[in-house]
Amino acid sequence: MMRRPLSVLLLLGSCLVAPAAFAASPPKQPEQGPGGADYPVSKVVKRAVGTASAATFAFHGAEPASAPRPVAVFFHSWGATNPALYGGWIDHLARKGWLVLFPRFQDVNRTRPADASALAASLVKSALDALASDDAARPDSGRVAYIGHLAGVPIALNLAAAAKDEGLPVPKLIFGAMPGGIASDPKARGILLSDLSAVDASTLLVTISGDRDYLPTDKAARRILKETEAVPASRKLFMRASSDDHGFPALTATLASPGSPKTDYDAAAIKVQPDPPRDPKQKNAWRWSADMALTGEQTILTAQLGNNPTDTLDYLAFWKTFDMAAEAAFAGRDGASLARDPKFVDMGTWSDGWPVRRLSAQMPKGQAEDEKPEKGPRRKLNLAPSETRQSLTEFLSGRS
Repeated sequence: MMRRPLSVLLLLGSCLVAPAAFAASPPKQPEQGPGGADYPVSKVVKRAVGTASAATFAFHGAEPASAPRPVAVFFHSWGATNPALYGGWIDHLARKGWLVLFPRFQDVNRTRPADASALAASLVKSALDALASDDAARPDSGRVAYIGHLAGVPIALNLAAAAKDEGLPVPKLIFGAMPGGIASDPKARGILLSDLSAVDASTLLVTISGDRDYLPTDKAARRILKETEAVPASRKLFMRASSDDHGFPALTATLASPGSPKTDYDAAAIKVQPDPPRDPKQKNAWRWSADMALTGEQTILTAQLGNNPTDTLDYLAFWKTFDMAAEAAFAGRDGASLARDPKFVDMGTWSDGWPVRRLSAQMPKGQAEDEKPEKGPRRKLNLAPSETRQSLTEFLSGRS
């Protein structure tokens, strides 16, 4: 009596397991090159600069540096103050030879978004000053790149705009992953953008969104690319990573995709100097405000960062793309050179040879090109459907 139901259950179970067992697997980390695992550094130093309330975590190779190290400053999303949430990416950079700075510009439930940019600037400047004479860290102030995630993107831009006034090195590259958290006005919750026309014209600016929950990140990217007026269009790239469920596990480009948890980089395991005793006669000016607390969405997103698997999107959409963009920026090349390179948008192939959906990379058209008159009357032919003819210029100007 029990044999038939049991056999039916076994058959159903095998049907459920079979697709995963025989599905194509996604590409692994490349063995070498941009995004690759050819690491010259075997051991990474994990340390903190500053005190508990004003700490910057620093990561770099343990051996004395034979030459100054390029500097990557990582600006976390709102609420994601533990470097372990981005530990895979940080480890990749540090083992590639970078000095990685992770300024903890937010004390959750105590820091207002309006104060975050100034705090970040102070932390980065203090860390660079403290590490300038360190034989193992050896920051190269001529090769600095900023990485921002969500609210970390506008903070990175604010620091870039104020770099000369704050005594900070001008970043050659700003890499904005899933830009967001921008306040619409001074009274709104979020990071208020500075005058981005002050961002240096030599900066290479790359924004990258995912195809899941892309509307808010597209809106933020549109505003960033438009307001950085001094940066020519040839030095800007609007990029998008696509989800792909051809195989198993599927690749899903969400707001949490840049997260790559690695417990080796847990802040709790890094010794931070305590704050000096406060003078009891000094009046405490701190006051709580509602925007210090995380919203429900921010809390969920931070939890998702901690559970996000390190996968092909990390290796090829974020790590490789940043590596190539930094190399171009430090060599003085622009976004056009990257957009022309097929390796820049390539995402490899599934194990069955099927190509993973490629990244898209677009440059906005320059104003001079837009305003250039035609050489005499002629009839314009465009056989493409009207819905496919939207240019990035229309996208950036908000007419989409």
